[in-house]
Amino acid sequence: QILYLKPPWTLANLLKCYKKHWMAVFGYVVPRSLLSTIECLSKHLYADKPFDSSTVRILLQESKKLLHAFSTRSDYNGVLPQAYAEVTKLCETLGEVRAALVEQDLSEDIMVLSENAACEKMEATTPNLQSTEEKEPHPSFHAAQENRHQEIWSVLEGVWNTMNLYSIELFQKLDPSAVTMAAKASFEEAFLGLQKLLAAVKDIREGIGR
Repeated sequence: QILYLKPPWTLANLLKCYKKHWMAVFGYVVPRSLLSTIECLSKHLYADKPFDSSTVRILLQESKKLLHAFSTRSDYNGVLPQAYAEVTKLCETLGEVRAALVEQDLSEDIMVLSENAACEKMEATTPNLQSTEEKEPHPSFHAAQENRHQEIWSVLEGVWNTMNLYSIELFQKLDPSAVTMAAKASFEEAFLGLQKLLAAVKDIREGIGR
C-alpha cells in the first residue's frame, strides 16, 4: 500500500524505489552509506550519453558492492549469487579488453618510434651510398635535413623537460628533503635513456607473449 512505485518494476523503477525508501527500509538492511552507490547507478545508467570504459568499470564495481551488501542478508533463492557472478565476469571481460587496447596502443607507439629511428638511420646513411658520378644534392636538401633534425631534438627536449618536471614534483610530494637540484642530463643522455626504455618495453612485451 505504501510503495512509491508498484510492480512490475524496471531497473529504473527499482533505483527510484531504493532512493525513496532508503532511510525507512533499505538503510536498516545494508549500510546507509551505500545510498551513494544507488545514486551513482541511477545517474549514469539513465544519462543521455554513451559510456566510456572507465564509467563502465565504475558501474560494475558499484554494482558488485551493492550485491555483496545484500548478500549478508540473504541469497534470495540463489538469484543474488548468480547476479554477482555475472557482474564479476563482466568486470574480468572489461579488464581483458582494456589490457588489449593498452597493448595495441603500446605496439603502435613502438612501431612509430621504430619507423622514425629507421628513417633517421636511412637519412644518415643515404648520402654515403650515392655514386661518385651522381650530382651533389641541392643545398635545400641539406637545409631540410637540418630542419628535420632540429625538429626531432625539439620534441625530445620537450619530452625530457616534462619528465624532469613531473619527477621533481612527484619526489617533492613524497619527501621534500630527498630532492636535490642536480645538474640536468644532456639531451644525448635523454635520447639514450629513451632508447633503453624502448628496448626494455619490447623485452617485456615479448616475455608476456611467451
